[in-house]
Amino acid sequence: MIVRFFSVWVILAALGGIAFPQIFADLGGLIIPMLMLIMLGMGLTLKPKDFLDLREYKSAVAVGVVLQFTVMPLVALFLATLFQLSTELTTGLVLVGSVAGGTASNVITLLACGNVALSVSMTALSTFASVILTPLLMLWLVGSEVQVPAATMVGSLLKIILLPVILGVTLNVYGEKLVNKIKPLLPPASVVVISLIVAIVVALNAERLNELALLVFVATGLHNIIGMALGYGVASLLRFDRVVCRTIAIEVGMQNSGLATALALKYFGTVAALPGALFSVWLNITGSLFASGCVRWDKKTVRQSG
Repeated sequence: MIVRFFSVWVILAALGGIAFPQIFADLGGLIIPMLMLIMLGMGLTLKPKDFLDLREYKSAVAVGVVLQFTVMPLVALFLATLFQLSTELTTGLVLVGSVAGGTASNVITLLACGNVALSVSMTALSTFASVILTPLLMLWLVGSEVQVPAATMVGSLLKIILLPVILGVTLNVYGEKLVNKIKPLLPPASVVVISLIVAIVVALNAERLNELALLVFVATGLHNIIGMALGYGVASLLRFDRVVCRTIAIEVGMQNSGLATALALKYFGTVAALPGALFSVWLNITGSLFASGCVRWDKKTVRQSG
């Protein structure tokens, strides 16, 4: 029930941040620990063989990861320029485009009848790659406008991403029976934590929300939608089947907005964290709609072929 209505909880969380800013703003220091818990949960769903599976999907994985770190950051910079966003908001939007795919993409891929193994492989690889690529992309795309502490960001990403994921994989290998018992709790727990992060970031920006929200909401929405469309379009041009195309589309368009939010708060300020929070709202809405559309298309295709 919690996972099924992911988009609803995220929207309610955003409204809660607006209605009770003081309560949620005081929890700002918990964002990074909560994100580490999410990454630990991701690690608990993986085993070393998942990384070996990359060989089976190597061409699709390569396309997905390349699109992830080219389309999304460049589209973010284009939209920020088009909407004439402030330096802080531009930094935040580009940061959203420069991080890895989010764990929610695996859930949406399942709902869309996509290739879950491929989705997990792309998420895992882009997550590890982001430790180096995210700071480099930020330095390249916005380094002339803001000070980007690339070396320090690498350290933070190692702590936030690699250590929890490696710990999760290790626990899954050596404590499989225990992990299997708690695995059903991981998706709803991730939904709760991501929703809480959204509420905190919205609360931190409550005073400036009226002047910022609409413009940034439109920009982040377009960022998400364009990413998914280009992901599907390029995969289709490369003649992947429709299941792989939809999987790549979801992976490219659904960023790890929680990570972007945490990094923005740590290095660039509360305003820069707003695109990440709003992107969290969008990706769950568009992801759910896209998944529903894929299922309807499959049913229609089956009826026509029958």
